Amino acid sequence: MATAYNTLIFGASYGSLLATKLLLGGHNVKLVCLPEEAELINAQGTRVRLPVKGRDGLVEIDSRNAPGSLSAAAPDAVDPADYDLVALAMQEPQYRSPGVRELLGAVAQSRVPCMSIMNMPPLPYLARIPGLDPATVTQCYTDPSVWEGFDPALMTLCSPDPQAFRPPEEETNILQVALPTNFKSARFESDEHTAMLRRMQADIEAIRYDTGDGVVELPVKLKVHDSVFVPLAKWCMLLTGNYRCVQADAARSIRDAVHSDIALSRSVYEWVAELCRALGAAPEDQVPFEKYAAAANGLVKPSSAARALFAGAPNIERVDCLVKTLAAQHGMQSDVVDATVALVDARLAANRKAAA
Repeated sequence: MATAYNTLIFGASYGSLLATKLLLGGHNVKLVCLPEEAELINAQGTRVRLPVKGRDGLVEIDSRNAPGSLSAAAPDAVDPADYDLVALAMQEPQYRSPGVRELLGAVAQSRVPCMSIMNMPPLPYLARIPGLDPATVTQCYTDPSVWEGFDPALMTLCSPDPQAFRPPEEETNILQVALPTNFKSARFESDEHTAMLRRMQADIEAIRYDTGDGVVELPVKLKVHDSVFVPLAKWCMLLTGNYRCVQADAARSIRDAVHSDIALSRSVYEWVAELCRALGAAPEDQVPFEKYAAAANGLVKPSSAARALFAGAPNIERVDCLVKTLAAQHGMQSDVVDATVALVDARLAANRKAAA
């Protein structure tokens, strides 16, 4: 096999899904996380459980049995210059945390290529979209200053389409996949960095996993695209489902948000798709509403954003705010999106007041 790449991943929860795919493809991964999480992962590895077509139950992947090597560390014990790729798998508000903020600054200085798998696109990535001025949307970010110093050419975005969660009753090194779709990344500006992503894509594609009672092809692939707009297809889903889980007094499931009024959901989805096309996306960069609505049938929990809001979070990722702000710049407005943003604003204000 060709040389293994070394990837540094911020975040050991969702990040462990991408990590597992890279490990099975023969690459090495370091997870950046809390010290107690790092201790657990270094002692016991990670477990990712995912559904496989044609099989009952879940297939569990133990990182210790993968060809690549996995380790974990706190932010202050890592040098980004030791890695070929950095992946950002924490929620956007977490990057201003002590330690994480300093490491992110070191990533920018190291000039190692960086792939975000956040729902909220980092500001340097928005700078790669022709005609979009990132300075006009900074109010949607928890702390826009953490993104200063990044070269947009070294930042790409990978749409975190697979849905996963940590089972609350289990240890933090366990992740369960609810919707095993693909990671969809835009290319880097440089051919060399893009070639690394395409190698990772090919190595993940080639994985065949022995479950003990047969060899299976595992879902959740990495797909690398030439268009910078492909990862923005997630915006339609977030505004139609994830953020509309937030109600005045409680959170509802993504399935209920989408299917309680399918015509309204379709109209929101198409409106966000229209905005993406106004920014420059082509129709083939987007996902048809029917495909999303079918997938949403299986999403029986509230979104992570809604769960965080009703658990008292003072900050969450604000793709809702970003979409509303960019739409206004293009003369577009949606009553449903405005109402969604207002509900999220109100819940955040209540949470901040309670924490004060």
